[in-house]
Amino acid sequence: MTASLIRRAISICNDIKFPAVRASLSIRSNIRGRLIHRNYTVAKEITLTMGDKTLPQIFKFVDQNASSYKNLLKEAVAIPSVSCDIKYRNDCVRMVEWTQEKLKEVGATTQLRDVGYQTIDGQKVKLPPVLVGVLGNDPKKNTICIYGHLDVQPALKSDGWDTEPFELVERNDKLYGRGSTDDKGPVLGWLHAINAYKGIGEELPVNLKFVFECMEESGSEGLDELLMEKLKPEGFFDTVDYVCISDNYWLGTSKPCITYGLRGISYYFLEIECAKMDLHSGVFGGTVHEAMSDLIYLMNQLVDKDGKILITDIYKSVAPLTDTEKKLYSTIDFDTVSYRESIGAHKLAHNGDKEQILMHRWRYPSLSLHGIEGAAFQPGAKTVIPGKVIGKFSIRIVPNQEPEEVEKLVFDYVNKKWAERGSPNKMRITAQSGRAWTENPDHPHYQAAARATRLIYQTEPDMSREGGSIPVTITLQEASGRNVLLLPMGAGDDMAHSQNEKINVRNYIEGIKLFAAYMHEVGKLAK
Repeated sequence: MTASLIRRAISICNDIKFPAVRASLSIRSNIRGRLIHRNYTVAKEITLTMGDKTLPQIFKFVDQNASSYKNLLKEAVAIPSVSCDIKYRNDCVRMVEWTQEKLKEVGATTQLRDVGYQTIDGQKVKLPPVLVGVLGNDPKKNTICIYGHLDVQPALKSDGWDTEPFELVERNDKLYGRGSTDDKGPVLGWLHAINAYKGIGEELPVNLKFVFECMEESGSEGLDELLMEKLKPEGFFDTVDYVCISDNYWLGTSKPCITYGLRGISYYFLEIECAKMDLHSGVFGGTVHEAMSDLIYLMNQLVDKDGKILITDIYKSVAPLTDTEKKLYSTIDFDTVSYRESIGAHKLAHNGDKEQILMHRWRYPSLSLHGIEGAAFQPGAKTVIPGKVIGKFSIRIVPNQEPEEVEKLVFDYVNKKWAERGSPNKMRITAQSGRAWTENPDHPHYQAAARATRLIYQTEPDMSREGGSIPVTITLQEASGRNVLLLPMGAGDDMAHSQNEKINVRNYIEGIKLFAAYMHEVGKLAK
């Protein structure tokens, strides 16, 4: 695989301070293949050893400092680190630097690594630096590489938020604010867990390495090259034993899970141009072939009312469903009624069948239409004919589907439909894509995470896939050559990317304890 997972293709037609700690810190100063789910078993008994007796002290410390941890999240949320809008680029840099200071406060050595520039509307814009850190280098200890992101999706109160999105508000035991669950809360959770070990005077049971970026919501530009072409040759991953990411969510709202698979994404920009400028419909209406009409025609050819993708051969390479895999879905704890009610949907697809809902969320591709750039969206009766419009849609791809293959299928299909349309306007379609990912949930790393989860939540976690995409997961897997695990903090109704994003106080505080317990369990794995 090449260093960059996010690739571009084009087809053209018609031309804080942490809580004060009195206890001294005793941390030492020195500083691939893909697998489909197999049967997962793990011993359910948890026997506390002498070392495990440290954890109750850590949990007590976390509870005692919960208010301080909320205040730090409030500080982080207040920085509008929106990566897709260059007017917030300085805020992205400020967010990285703020986090760097917090890492230093817990004893890590840090670097801000330059990842170059991106081109936006013909203008070269400097990318935010990537924060790289190291805490501990004891050769007797396992080393975990932790990844997280510091950027967020755009948010305005006028979008439908009940409160200002960049002001953290606690209401009904929930913390509302952009980035609270995606991904600032989980990133801070790691720092709080380290802080808790410091607070009780215990050294960390593992060494830690950190990779925190601020462009994940915009394709992680520059990150793959940093990981594969710089950090890997420099030996950053040589001592890494495991990789952990907390950038996803529980399947539901009450039962925790550990995630071993993600869908990939293939995102498309479908551009139609009919004129050099926007036109008055009263003057030009009826005299031009309108771009919006062409775009609506093409986007309506992509997916039917039941969600079936209409692109020729799009399902051909999807991994077949085995009887063994099919049986696994029946044991997953997932309430489709609660799921429907939590999002306010009138009816779910597939008649609300649990197994079908899960399979179409995790192991089958889906196509979603996201919006139209250049169209009138403000309130009121705007009578403009857009000179150029860009339709945005994506396909969540699954194991055995490769981005290059999917992009070619889409380009060929859209060009075919465009030829059938017979419009004289100019059409262009571009794409950026990342592969799907699966890991082995039978690995001791997953068993360690399961033990930690049971200790905190007193229940067996579901081993789940997720419908979202985190392309850097594959890069980290290939750069390190190690097992990668997704350990979610937030609940399934956190509304990441949507209005009123939140994280439950319970998930935030218990998630900090989970991270501490996870480090403890990984520390016990054979070196």
